Amino acid sequence: MKYKRLSKEQLEELHQEFITFLATQSITAEEWEDIKKNKPQVAEEEIDVFSDLVWDSVLSKAEYLEHFSPNQMHLFKLEEEGMKLIAIKIDYPDIDITTREGYEWLRNNLMDEKVLFYNSKKEYSSDPNADRFDLILKGANITKGELFTYFESLID
Repeated sequence: MKYKRLSKEQLEELHQEFITFLATQSITAEEWEDIKKNKPQVAEEEIDVFSDLVWDSVLSKAEYLEHFSPNQMHLFKLEEEGMKLIAIKIDYPDIDITTREGYEWLRNNLMDEKVLFYNSKKEYSSDPNADRFDLILKGANITKGELFTYFESLID
């Protein structure tokens, strides 16, 4: 398995897509029930293959990722050749930007001397989707990029 198996809830949401996936494998509903009952390992493998296909599709379409920790914000723009990063670090131990109050503080104090901005660019490894997935495993979320665009305009 290349990524991570979809959760039960995710598989339920993608029920129709999974049926289509099984159909492309020439597996009927009756055959699927038989596989689940008598060949659970084969069923697990089919779910893993489907999960990888879904993740590949999602990761290929993702354009932005965001990761917040109590005193840092990492904003990624996923481009063809690599990713751009805008990082914001708050050097006040009492400010936690993962809370509403902390985030409000940041919005109101962007020019404070202890609010530090960094930007960089990194090329992908031989597998861009694996690089993207690694960031998601570390807590990043796929977004529409509003924060990246906003901070990019401030930096430029």
